[in-house]
Amino acid sequence: MSDETTPQAAADPAPMPTAEEMAALRKQAAERDQYLDLAARTRAEFENYQKRMQREREQERKYSFGPFAESLLPILDNLDRAVAAAKQAGETGPLVQGVAMVQTQFIELLKRNGVTRIDAEGKPFDPNLHQAIMQTPKSDVEPNTIVQVIEQGFMNQDRVLRPAKVIVSTKA
Repeated sequence: MSDETTPQAAADPAPMPTAEEMAALRKQAAERDQYLDLAARTRAEFENYQKRMQREREQERKYSFGPFAESLLPILDNLDRAVAAAKQAGETGPLVQGVAMVQTQFIELLKRNGVTRIDAEGKPFDPNLHQAIMQTPKSDVEPNTIVQVIEQGFMNQDRVLRPAKVIVSTKA
């Protein structure tokens, strides 16, 4: 006797599932689809989280020197005042030159770390960059033009670290 399969047994299709079995299969397929959707959403949320964290780290690095630089600005203001007072008194000795050199080094250090002065004098008043502390009537300049800078303003990259305190012209 040989173990041959009969042609009829090979041709028989699998028995048809009952209605209950079909309902159970549909339920399993729906659950599978829910889990696949949940996995896809979780992956997308995690990728978005990673991107957001990377952007926040870059922002933090970009502006990290700002608070420290802001605490140093009063020192730079005092160096500016010292040099201006020496020039007004007509002094040019080695002490004045030394203070001016320290001032220049200080400004270069700030520049290397992304902190720059706001160029204000003669420019139109911009409330985003300038703080008007006084207005003065002037006939020789356009209204809302900065005629004098009282205290220098500074930017940290593209953010205002400290607005420039200025005097603004008005119509005469």
